[in-house]
Amino acid sequence: MRHDGFMKIGILTSGGDCPGLNAVIRGVVLKGTQVYNKEFVGFRDGWRGVVEGDAMPLERKDIQGISKQGGTILGTSRTNPFEGTNGADTVRENMERLGVDSLIAIGGEGTLAAAKRLTDAGIKIVGVPKTVDNDLSATDYTFGFDTATQIATDAMDRLRTTGDSHGRCMVAEVMGRHVGWIALHSGMAAGAHAILIPEQKTSMAQIVEWVNSARDRGRAPLVVVAEGFTLDTMDDAHSERGLDAFGRPRLGGIGDQLAPEIEALTGLETRSTTLGHIQRGGTPSAYDRVLATRYGLAAVDAVIHGRWGRMVSLQGTEITNVAFEDALGKLNTVPQSRYDEAAILFG
Repeated sequence: MRHDGFMKIGILTSGGDCPGLNAVIRGVVLKGTQVYNKEFVGFRDGWRGVVEGDAMPLERKDIQGISKQGGTILGTSRTNPFEGTNGADTVRENMERLGVDSLIAIGGEGTLAAAKRLTDAGIKIVGVPKTVDNDLSATDYTFGFDTATQIATDAMDRLRTTGDSHGRCMVAEVMGRHVGWIALHSGMAAGAHAILIPEQKTSMAQIVEWVNSARDRGRAPLVVVAEGFTLDTMDDAHSERGLDAFGRPRLGGIGDQLAPEIEALTGLETRSTTLGHIQRGGTPSAYDRVLATRYGLAAVDAVIHGRWGRMVSLQGTEITNVAFEDALGKLNTVPQSRYDEAAILFG
């Protein structure tokens, strides 16, 4: 193993992909090599690469021009490093063998929860928040959210025109496991007649009232629903696809459940579209490229200053950092005031 001053820094992207991941990687490697003269390796497919010791060198030539690409050049997975392995021991052994001293883990709640457990076991980790849902309370915005919202808005604009042509009610299902930020922002931008989010249990009668109100004004109603939404008659969010590696239900399909009910209760032909992974794909917006780059620059600073067990975070317009436990403490939910503001536009 090389002299400690020349230890490498490892980077991984874990969990669901989102636009902007490559811009983070580029920011880290650019500043780390040019300013701090550090070497980097990228672990392939999230925690899987760390657990199996599957890594690739990351030099300046490897990150040229990648900030405008969606997805992640490192690949990602939902591997849980504590499942079926010795967890921290395996990670530590692989890092030592590869000459890696510390890790920059880019991911959401599952990734950062695993990172916290590894930090508690003495492994040096800095976190970068990644969630298209914008559901981490310790940061004002996460990269990928702006792009996902724009993609959803564009899709709804298209749904509006076909809905208008046929006089149909259109239901658009967007991402949002625990929080309704994508639904709220894209729904407001697209002029939706109802926005249904996980934070607000709503009755079928209320949805029907909004749909009928829009139809009575000669509009083709647009209903936006987040995947984690529950009717007031439901205990849990709709899930028909089992659990992920972190034991969380894979959501999706609530739009398809609502559409026939809306049609039966209003007599209005209703169609449902689930945007799904389209929201996570493609080129990141300018805002997301800039935010992701700033996170990358701040993450490498945090490593140099030994801020282990902390996550870089956006507070207002400044990048700062917070402890993992604070980052994981509570969800960034849509406040009642924001929903009430949007609801003035419903029906």
